[in-house]
Amino acid sequence: MKKFLNQAEDFVDEMLDGIYTAHPKQVTYVADDRRCLVVKNRVAGKVGIATGGGSGHLPLFLGYVGTGLLDGCAVGGVFQSPSADQMYEVTKAIDQGAGVLYIYGNYTGDILNFDMATEMAEVDDIKVLSVVGNDDVASAVVGQEHKRRGVAGIFFVYKAAGAAAAEGMSLDEVKRVAEKARANTRTMGVALSPCIVPEVGRATFSIGESEMEIGMGIHGEPGIRRGPLLPADAVVEEMMKPILAERPLAKGDEVVVLVNGLGATPKEELYILYRKLAAIVEATGATIYHSYVGEFATAMEMAGASISILFLDDELKRLVAAPAESPFFIQNQL
Repeated sequence: MKKFLNQAEDFVDEMLDGIYTAHPKQVTYVADDRRCLVVKNRVAGKVGIATGGGSGHLPLFLGYVGTGLLDGCAVGGVFQSPSADQMYEVTKAIDQGAGVLYIYGNYTGDILNFDMATEMAEVDDIKVLSVVGNDDVASAVVGQEHKRRGVAGIFFVYKAAGAAAAEGMSLDEVKRVAEKARANTRTMGVALSPCIVPEVGRATFSIGESEMEIGMGIHGEPGIRRGPLLPADAVVEEMMKPILAERPLAKGDEVVVLVNGLGATPKEELYILYRKLAAIVEATGATIYHSYVGEFATAMEMAGASISILFLDDELKRLVAAPAESPFFIQNQL
């Protein structure tokens, strides 16, 4: 294992120290706990939005704490849920009198701890609502969407909800927007290599040098098919097939697309994938309103990629177009 580490057990906290030192005008922490990250400047009367999840996925989750996005994030160990107490401390810090919306991935530990944090916040008369991201089409069939994992497509939920809160929408309205973005997002991934959790020191799974796995999760959860590595165009065709089977595109439709690297895939290769993705979308008569290409939700140093599609309506289009800024993401008005 070759990594830039001091002690493996200090990986997360030293990473956070680096972030706070590099971006002191944008983010800070509360309750004397580095893992309770919040935006530096909070807006009175605005709905607060919190997320949380395991480390190892940067810029997910904490990378989207900023203006026009999220207000706080509870940070767990690598691939581990943060505690309910940490979520509660973040909630108290970001509540500005309008309530707090939780947006997080569909993983058992996160669900249990966010539910517990909700109960703790309600004792303090802080109203909390939740939206659980479940965009990974590989992880459950149609009709069982509640079982699907939340992966890179949760970025679209953050973006839409963050813009809605910045517009001054109420807690119920921000939740409605987040639910709409969640329901209109689909993601499919492909993995080419394993990753290494620093404290474990070995690969989390094994995959052959000439193999790929379609649908593998961001923690190494099993996908839907493992086989020989195909040419890039064929990989994109296979990834897009289940997405479009669920949500066919037609002339006049507009989408936002995200081609996401999982940690060790060069951006050059992501653009090769995007080239084919754009051709597939355009062949349906639909239009790509905006594209994101880069690392938005990684899995340590896993080689691989995911494709996320957000199916737009006028409201989602307006909210996606809104400006946003965090230490890891900057967007001017589209």
